[in-house]
Amino acid sequence: MAASPLMGTPQKTSEHNQAKGYLFALVILSTLFFVWGFITNLNDTLIPHLKNAFSLNYFEALLIQFCFFGAYFVMSLPAGALVKRVGYKWGLVVGLLIAAVGCLLFIPAAMSKLYPLFLGALFILASGITILQVAANPYVTILGKPETASFRLTLTQALNSLGGTLAPWAGSLLILSSAAHSVDTSAVTDAAMRLQEADAVKFPYLLLAIALGLLAAIFAALKLPDMRQEEQEQALDHDDKSGSAWKYPHLVLGALGLFAYVGAEVTIGSTMINFLELPNIAGFTATEAAKYVSYYWGGALVGRFIGSAVMYYVKANKVLAFNAIVNVALLAVAVLSSGTASMWSIIAIGLFNSIMFPTIFSLALTGLGRHTSQGSGILCQAIVGGAIVPVVVGKVADAAGLHIALALPILCYIYIAWYGARGYRPRH
Repeated sequence: MAASPLMGTPQKTSEHNQAKGYLFALVILSTLFFVWGFITNLNDTLIPHLKNAFSLNYFEALLIQFCFFGAYFVMSLPAGALVKRVGYKWGLVVGLLIAAVGCLLFIPAAMSKLYPLFLGALFILASGITILQVAANPYVTILGKPETASFRLTLTQALNSLGGTLAPWAGSLLILSSAAHSVDTSAVTDAAMRLQEADAVKFPYLLLAIALGLLAAIFAALKLPDMRQEEQEQALDHDDKSGSAWKYPHLVLGALGLFAYVGAEVTIGSTMINFLELPNIAGFTATEAAKYVSYYWGGALVGRFIGSAVMYYVKANKVLAFNAIVNVALLAVAVLSSGTASMWSIIAIGLFNSIMFPTIFSLALTGLGRHTSQGSGILCQAIVGGAIVPVVVGKVADAAGLHIALALPILCYIYIAWYGARGYRPRH
Protein backbone atom coordinates (compact mmCIF):
# COMPACT_ATOMS: atom_id res chain seq x y z
CA MET A 1 0.00 0.00 0.00
CA ALA A 2 1.37 3.42 -0.96
CA ALA A 3 2.22 5.74 1.91
CA SER A 4 0.22 8.92 2.18
CA PRO A 5 1.89 12.27 2.83
CA LEU A 6 0.49 12.20 6.35
CA MET A 7 2.23 8.89 7.07
CA GLY A 8 5.60 10.48 6.39
CA THR A 9 5.04 13.49 8.61
CA PRO A 10 5.88 11.92 11.99
CA GLN A 11 9.25 10.69 10.70
CA LYS A 12 10.15 14.10 9.31
CA THR A 13 9.02 15.75 12.54
CA SER A 14 11.11 13.30 14.57
CA GLU A 15 14.20 13.99 12.45
CA HIS A 16 13.62 17.73 12.76
CA ASN A 17 13.26 17.50 16.55
CA GLN A 18 16.38 15.33 16.71
CA ALA A 19 18.36 17.92 14.74
CA LYS A 20 17.07 20.68 17.04
CA GLY A 21 18.06 18.60 20.07
CA TYR A 22 21.56 18.16 18.68
CA LEU A 23 21.93 21.87 17.99
CA PHE A 24 20.66 22.81 21.44
CA ALA A 25 23.05 20.33 23.07
CA LEU A 26 25.99 21.75 21.12
CA VAL A 27 25.11 25.30 22.15
CA ILE A 28 24.90 24.33 25.83
CA LEU A 29 28.12 22.33 25.67
CA SER A 30 29.90 25.37 24.27
CA THR A 31 29.63 27.07 27.67
CA LEU A 32 31.67 24.25 29.22
CA PHE A 33 34.42 24.59 26.62
CA PHE A 34 34.62 28.29 27.52
CA VAL A 35 34.77 27.65 31.27
CA TRP A 36 37.47 24.99 31.28
CA GLY A 37 39.52 27.03 28.80
CA PHE A 38 39.37 29.95 31.22
CA ILE A 39 40.28 27.84 34.25
CA THR A 40 43.13 26.03 32.50
CA ASN A 41 44.79 29.18 31.17
CA LEU A 42 44.39 31.03 34.44
CA ASN A 43 47.33 28.84 35.50
CA ASP A 44 49.54 30.94 33.21
CA THR A 45 49.19 33.86 35.63
CA LEU A 46 48.98 31.66 38.73
CA ILE A 47 52.45 30.20 38.00
CA PRO A 48 54.49 33.45 38.05
CA HIS A 49 52.30 34.73 40.89
CA LEU A 50 52.98 31.76 43.20
CA LYS A 51 56.59 31.58 41.96
CA ASN A 52 57.10 35.02 43.42
CA ALA A 53 54.90 34.50 46.49
CA PHE A 54 56.76 31.35 47.58
CA SER A 55 60.20 32.14 46.04
CA LEU A 56 60.12 29.08 43.76
CA ASN A 57 62.49 28.07 40.97
CA TYR A 58 61.14 27.15 37.51
CA PHE A 59 60.83 23.44 38.31
CA GLU A 60 58.93 24.08 41.55
CA ALA A 61 56.62 26.65 39.93
CA LEU A 62 55.80 24.34 37.04
CA LEU A 63 54.67 21.68 39.51
CA ILE A 64 51.39 23.62 39.21
CA GLN A 65 50.98 22.22 35.72
CA PHE A 66 52.29 18.82 36.86
CA CYS A 67 49.49 18.55 39.42
CA PHE A 68 46.86 20.06 37.13
CA PHE A 69 47.58 17.95 34.07
CA GLY A 70 48.68 14.96 36.13
CA ALA A 71 45.03 14.67 37.14
CA TYR A 72 44.21 13.84 33.52
CA PHE A 73 46.48 10.80 33.70
CA VAL A 74 45.09 9.60 37.03
CA MET A 75 41.41 10.36 36.42
CA SER A 76 40.80 9.92 32.67
CA LEU A 77 40.12 6.17 32.66
CA PRO A 78 37.89 6.30 35.77
CA ALA A 79 36.13 9.27 34.17
CA GLY A 80 35.55 7.25 30.99
CA ALA A 81 34.04 4.44 33.06
CA LEU A 82 31.86 6.93 34.92
CA VAL A 83 30.54 8.51 31.72
CA LYS A 84 29.81 5.08 30.24
CA ARG A 85 27.81 4.18 33.36
CA VAL A 86 25.84 7.37 34.05
CA GLY A 87 25.78 8.95 30.59
CA TYR A 88 27.27 12.12 29.17
CA LYS A 89 24.85 14.54 30.87
CA TRP A 90 25.38 13.33 34.45
CA GLY A 91 29.08 12.95 33.80
CA LEU A 92 29.12 16.67 33.04
CA VAL A 93 27.22 17.46 36.25
CA VAL A 94 29.63 15.42 38.40
CA GLY A 95 32.63 17.05 36.70
CA LEU A 96 31.30 20.54 37.35
CA LEU A 97 30.66 19.84 41.04
CA ILE A 98 34.15 18.38 41.61
CA ALA A 99 35.74 21.35 39.83
CA ALA A 100 33.72 23.73 42.04
CA VAL A 101 35.06 21.99 45.17
CA GLY A 102 38.61 22.35 43.82
CA CYS A 103 38.11 26.10 43.36
CA LEU A 104 36.72 26.49 46.89
CA LEU A 105 39.82 24.77 48.30
CA PHE A 106 41.92 27.71 47.11
CA ILE A 107 40.50 29.70 50.02
CA PRO A 108 41.89 27.49 52.83
CA ALA A 109 45.09 27.05 50.81
CA ALA A 110 45.57 30.84 50.73
CA MET A 111 44.71 31.15 54.43
CA SER A 112 47.25 28.47 55.39
CA LYS A 113 49.97 29.96 53.13
CA LEU A 114 51.14 26.45 52.20
CA TYR A 115 52.17 25.81 48.58
CA PRO A 116 51.39 22.02 48.71
CA LEU A 117 47.75 22.83 49.53
CA PHE A 118 47.51 24.92 46.36
CA LEU A 119 48.82 21.94 44.43
CA GLY A 120 46.21 19.67 46.05
CA ALA A 121 43.40 22.11 45.22
CA LEU A 122 44.61 22.25 41.62
CA PHE A 123 44.58 18.44 41.39
CA ILE A 124 40.96 18.25 42.57
CA LEU A 125 39.95 21.11 40.26
CA ALA A 126 41.63 19.39 37.32
CA SER A 127 39.95 16.08 38.19
CA GLY A 128 36.59 17.75 37.61
CA ILE A 129 37.82 19.29 34.37
CA THR A 130 39.02 15.83 33.27
CA ILE A 131 35.52 14.40 33.64
CA LEU A 132 34.17 17.34 31.62
CA GLN A 133 36.72 16.66 28.88
CA VAL A 134 35.98 12.93 28.75
CA ALA A 135 32.24 13.57 28.52
CA ALA A 136 32.08 16.67 26.31
CA ASN A 137 34.64 15.94 23.58
CA PRO A 138 33.16 12.62 22.35
CA TYR A 139 29.66 14.01 22.90
CA VAL A 140 30.41 16.70 20.34
CA THR A 141 31.87 14.17 17.87
CA ILE A 142 28.76 11.96 18.11
CA LEU A 143 26.17 14.78 17.89
CA GLY A 144 25.94 14.88 14.09
CA LYS A 145 27.47 13.44 10.95
CA PRO A 146 30.82 11.63 11.37
CA GLU A 147 32.38 13.45 8.40
CA THR A 148 31.91 16.84 10.10
CA ALA A 149 33.13 15.75 13.55
CA SER A 150 36.44 17.64 13.25
CA PHE A 151 34.55 20.77 12.19
CA ARG A 152 32.14 20.62 15.15
CA LEU A 153 34.87 19.93 17.68
CA THR A 154 37.06 22.70 16.26
CA LEU A 155 34.15 25.15 16.42
CA THR A 156 33.30 24.33 20.03
CA GLN A 157 37.00 24.44 20.92
CA ALA A 158 36.96 28.03 19.63
CA LEU A 159 34.90 28.84 22.73
CA ASN A 160 37.57 27.08 24.77
CA SER A 161 40.12 29.44 23.18
CA LEU A 162 37.92 32.45 23.97
CA GLY A 163 37.96 31.49 27.65
CA GLY A 164 41.69 30.91 27.43
CA THR A 165 42.20 34.29 25.79
CA LEU A 166 40.35 36.14 28.53
CA ALA A 167 41.99 34.22 31.39
CA PRO A 168 45.48 35.87 31.30
CA TRP A 169 43.86 39.31 31.10
CA ALA A 170 41.57 38.49 34.03
CA GLY A 171 44.49 36.98 35.94
CA SER A 172 46.54 40.12 35.35
CA LEU A 173 43.70 42.25 36.69
CA LEU A 174 42.48 40.11 39.59
CA ILE A 175 45.69 38.37 40.73
CA LEU A 176 48.90 40.04 39.52
CA SER A 177 47.71 43.66 39.79
CA SER A 178 46.00 43.00 43.12
CA ALA A 179 49.15 41.44 44.53
CA ALA A 180 51.34 44.27 43.23
CA HIS A 181 49.02 46.84 44.85
CA SER A 182 49.14 45.11 48.23
CA VAL A 183 52.95 44.96 48.09
CA ASP A 184 53.35 48.60 47.06
CA THR A 185 51.13 49.87 49.86
CA SER A 186 52.52 47.70 52.69
CA ALA A 187 55.67 48.59 54.59
CA VAL A 188 56.28 45.05 55.80
CA THR A 189 58.89 42.33 55.43
CA ASP A 190 59.42 40.33 52.24
CA ALA A 191 57.96 37.24 53.88
CA ALA A 192 54.82 39.11 54.91
CA MET A 193 54.43 40.60 51.44
CA ARG A 194 54.62 37.13 49.88
CA LEU A 195 51.90 35.93 52.24
CA GLN A 196 49.69 38.85 51.17
CA GLU A 197 50.26 37.88 47.53
CA ALA A 198 48.98 34.37 48.23
CA ASP A 199 45.67 35.89 49.41
CA ALA A 200 45.09 37.46 45.97
CA VAL A 201 43.77 34.16 44.56
CA LYS A 202 40.79 33.89 46.95
CA PHE A 203 38.32 36.14 45.16
CA PRO A 204 38.73 34.92 41.54
CA TYR A 205 38.54 31.24 42.52
CA LEU A 206 35.48 31.88 44.71
CA LEU A 207 33.77 33.41 41.68
CA LEU A 208 34.73 30.37 39.59
CA ALA A 209 33.33 28.00 42.23
CA ILE A 210 29.99 29.84 42.19
CA ALA A 211 29.86 29.79 38.37
CA LEU A 212 30.64 26.06 38.24
CA GLY A 213 27.97 25.28 40.84
CA LEU A 214 25.37 27.22 38.87
CA LEU A 215 26.31 25.40 35.66
CA ALA A 216 25.98 22.04 37.46
CA ALA A 217 22.45 22.97 38.55
CA ILE A 218 21.54 24.08 35.03
CA PHE A 219 22.83 20.90 33.40
CA ALA A 220 21.04 18.74 35.98
CA ALA A 221 17.75 20.43 35.06
CA LEU A 222 18.22 20.34 31.28
CA LYS A 223 16.94 17.61 28.99
CA LEU A 224 19.82 16.60 26.70
CA PRO A 225 19.92 13.69 24.22
CA ASP A 226 21.44 10.49 25.64
CA MET A 227 23.89 9.39 22.93
CA ARG A 228 24.87 6.07 24.48
CA GLN A 229 22.25 4.22 22.42
CA GLU A 230 23.41 5.86 19.18
CA GLU A 231 27.01 5.06 20.07
CA GLN A 232 26.05 1.39 20.45
CA GLU A 233 24.14 1.43 17.15
CA GLN A 234 27.20 2.83 15.38
CA ALA A 235 29.21 0.02 16.92
CA LEU A 236 26.99 -2.60 15.26
CA ASP A 237 27.76 -1.06 11.86
CA HIS A 238 31.44 -0.25 12.28
CA ASP A 239 32.92 -2.46 14.95
CA ASP A 240 32.91 -5.91 16.47
CA LYS A 241 31.81 -6.66 20.03
CA SER A 242 35.19 -7.78 21.34
CA GLY A 243 38.50 -6.19 22.19
CA SER A 244 39.15 -2.66 23.38
CA ALA A 245 40.17 0.76 22.11
CA TRP A 246 43.84 -0.15 22.61
CA LYS A 247 43.73 -2.39 19.52
CA TYR A 248 43.50 0.68 17.25
CA PRO A 249 47.03 1.88 16.34
CA HIS A 250 45.80 5.25 15.10
CA LEU A 251 44.24 5.88 18.53
CA VAL A 252 47.45 5.03 20.38
CA LEU A 253 49.52 7.19 18.02
CA GLY A 254 46.93 9.94 18.42
CA ALA A 255 47.28 9.72 22.20
CA LEU A 256 51.03 10.29 21.78
CA GLY A 257 50.18 13.22 19.51
CA LEU A 258 47.96 14.77 22.20
CA PHE A 259 50.72 14.18 24.77
CA ALA A 260 53.14 16.09 22.55
CA TYR A 261 50.68 18.84 21.65
CA VAL A 262 49.45 19.60 25.17
CA GLY A 263 53.00 19.37 26.49
CA ALA A 264 54.23 21.96 23.98
CA GLU A 265 51.25 24.29 24.26
CA VAL A 266 51.17 24.29 28.07
CA THR A 267 54.94 24.74 28.32
CA ILE A 268 54.89 27.79 26.09
CA GLY A 269 51.85 29.36 27.76
CA SER A 270 53.12 28.62 31.28
CA THR A 271 56.56 30.16 30.75
CA MET A 272 55.61 33.04 28.46
CA ILE A 273 55.26 35.63 31.22
CA ASN A 274 58.72 34.78 32.56
CA PHE A 275 60.06 34.62 28.98
CA LEU A 276 58.76 38.10 28.16
CA GLU A 277 60.24 39.42 31.41
CA LEU A 278 63.76 38.51 30.18
CA PRO A 279 65.80 41.66 29.38
CA ASN A 280 66.93 40.31 26.00
CA ILE A 281 63.33 39.51 24.93
CA ALA A 282 60.97 42.30 26.04
CA GLY A 283 61.83 43.27 29.63
CA PHE A 284 58.15 43.49 30.62
CA THR A 285 56.75 43.38 34.14
CA ALA A 286 54.64 40.33 34.97
CA THR A 287 51.43 42.36 34.72
CA GLU A 288 52.40 43.67 31.25
CA ALA A 289 53.54 40.27 30.02
CA ALA A 290 50.27 38.61 31.07
CA LYS A 291 48.40 40.75 28.55
CA TYR A 292 50.61 39.42 25.74
CA VAL A 293 49.81 35.86 26.81
CA SER A 294 46.24 36.75 25.83
CA TYR A 295 47.52 37.33 22.28
CA TYR A 296 48.96 33.80 22.32
CA TRP A 297 45.61 32.28 23.29
CA GLY A 298 43.75 34.79 21.13
CA GLY A 299 45.68 33.45 18.15
CA ALA A 300 44.29 30.00 18.95
CA LEU A 301 40.80 31.49 19.00
CA VAL A 302 41.18 33.14 15.59
CA GLY A 303 42.91 30.07 14.19
CA ARG A 304 40.06 27.79 15.18
CA PHE A 305 37.56 29.84 13.20
CA ILE A 306 39.92 29.93 10.23
CA GLY A 307 40.62 26.23 10.64
CA SER A 308 36.92 25.37 10.73
CA ALA A 309 36.50 27.07 7.35
CA VAL A 310 39.66 25.59 5.83
CA MET A 311 38.74 22.05 6.87
CA TYR A 312 35.59 22.23 4.79
CA TYR A 313 37.89 22.18 1.75
CA VAL A 314 41.14 20.61 2.95
CA LYS A 315 41.47 17.30 4.79
CA ALA A 316 41.92 17.73 8.52
CA ASN A 317 45.12 15.67 8.68
CA LYS A 318 46.80 17.88 6.05
CA VAL A 319 45.92 21.05 7.97
CA LEU A 320 47.32 19.44 11.13
CA ALA A 321 50.65 18.55 9.48
CA PHE A 322 51.01 22.02 7.91
CA ASN A 323 50.37 23.83 11.21
CA ALA A 324 52.85 21.64 13.06
CA ILE A 325 55.59 22.34 10.52
CA VAL A 326 54.97 26.10 10.80
CA ASN A 327 55.26 25.88 14.59
CA VAL A 328 58.60 24.09 14.30
CA ALA A 329 59.84 27.08 12.31
CA LEU A 330 58.33 29.68 14.66
CA LEU A 331 59.75 28.09 17.78
CA ALA A 332 63.17 27.80 16.15
CA VAL A 333 63.09 31.55 15.44
CA ALA A 334 62.02 32.29 19.03
CA VAL A 335 64.91 30.24 20.44
CA LEU A 336 67.62 31.37 18.01
CA SER A 337 66.81 35.10 18.07
CA SER A 338 66.01 37.76 20.65
CA GLY A 339 64.00 40.95 21.06
CA THR A 340 60.90 41.62 18.98
CA ALA A 341 61.48 38.72 16.55
CA SER A 342 61.68 36.20 19.38
CA MET A 343 58.70 37.68 21.22
CA TRP A 344 56.27 37.71 18.31
CA SER A 345 57.43 34.34 16.98
CA ILE A 346 56.53 32.59 20.22
CA ILE A 347 53.22 34.46 20.47
CA ALA A 348 52.32 33.49 16.86
CA ILE A 349 52.61 29.80 17.76
CA GLY A 350 49.15 30.09 19.33
CA LEU A 351 47.59 30.75 15.91
CA PHE A 352 48.90 27.48 14.51
CA ASN A 353 48.20 25.51 17.69
CA SER A 354 44.55 26.33 17.14
CA ILE A 355 43.20 23.24 15.36
CA MET A 356 45.61 20.67 16.78
CA PHE A 357 43.74 19.38 19.82
CA PRO A 358 40.30 18.88 18.23
CA THR A 359 41.81 17.53 15.01
CA ILE A 360 44.04 14.96 16.72
CA PHE A 361 41.16 14.02 19.02
CA SER A 362 38.63 13.43 16.23
CA LEU A 363 41.13 11.66 13.94
CA ALA A 364 42.09 9.32 16.77
CA LEU A 365 38.44 8.46 17.57
CA THR A 366 37.56 7.65 13.95
CA GLY A 367 35.93 4.21 13.63
CA LEU A 368 36.05 3.27 17.33
CA GLY A 369 32.30 2.68 17.59
CA ARG A 370 31.39 1.17 20.96
CA HIS A 371 34.93 1.85 22.19
CA THR A 372 34.51 5.62 21.81
CA SER A 373 34.12 6.29 25.55
CA GLN A 374 37.20 4.23 26.37
CA GLY A 375 39.11 5.86 23.54
CA SER A 376 38.17 9.29 24.83
CA GLY A 377 39.47 8.32 28.27
CA ILE A 378 42.78 7.19 26.75
CA LEU A 379 43.13 10.43 24.80
CA CYS A 380 42.33 12.56 27.83
CA GLN A 381 44.84 10.53 29.81
CA ALA A 382 47.44 11.58 27.24
CA ILE A 383 46.88 15.19 28.28
CA VAL A 384 49.40 14.30 31.01
CA GLY A 385 51.89 15.71 28.49
CA GLY A 386 50.94 19.05 30.03
CA ALA A 387 52.33 17.74 33.32
CA ILE A 388 55.52 16.08 32.06
CA VAL A 389 56.90 18.38 29.36
CA PRO A 390 56.71 21.64 31.41
CA VAL A 391 58.61 20.24 34.40
CA VAL A 392 61.29 18.80 32.08
CA VAL A 393 61.62 22.22 30.46
CA GLY A 394 61.65 23.75 33.95
CA LYS A 395 64.60 21.55 34.97
CA VAL A 396 66.52 22.57 31.84
CA ALA A 397 65.60 26.23 32.41
CA ASP A 398 67.01 26.13 35.95
CA ALA A 399 70.25 24.67 34.58
CA ALA A 400 70.71 26.44 31.22
CA GLY A 401 68.19 29.29 31.08
CA LEU A 402 64.59 29.55 29.88
CA HIS A 403 65.53 30.77 26.39
CA ILE A 404 67.46 27.57 25.62
CA ALA A 405 64.97 25.27 27.41
CA LEU A 406 62.15 26.31 25.06
CA ALA A 407 63.87 24.45 22.22
CA LEU A 408 62.58 21.14 23.64
CA PRO A 409 58.94 21.54 22.46
CA ILE A 410 60.23 21.56 18.85
CA LEU A 411 60.40 17.76 19.13
CA CYS A 412 56.73 17.70 20.06
CA TYR A 413 55.69 19.56 16.91
CA ILE A 414 57.85 17.33 14.70
CA TYR A 415 55.92 14.28 15.95
CA ILE A 416 52.56 16.00 15.40
CA ALA A 417 53.57 16.78 11.80
CA TRP A 418 54.29 13.05 11.27
CA TYR A 419 50.95 12.04 12.79
CA GLY A 420 49.10 14.40 10.46
CA ALA A 421 51.00 13.04 7.45
CA ARG A 422 50.90 9.30 8.18
CA GLY A 423 50.10 8.21 11.74
CA TYR A 424 46.40 9.17 11.67
CA ARG A 425 45.40 6.42 9.20
CA PRO A 426 43.04 3.83 10.76
CA ARG A 427 44.35 0.30 10.51
CA HIS A 428 43.07 -2.54 12.65
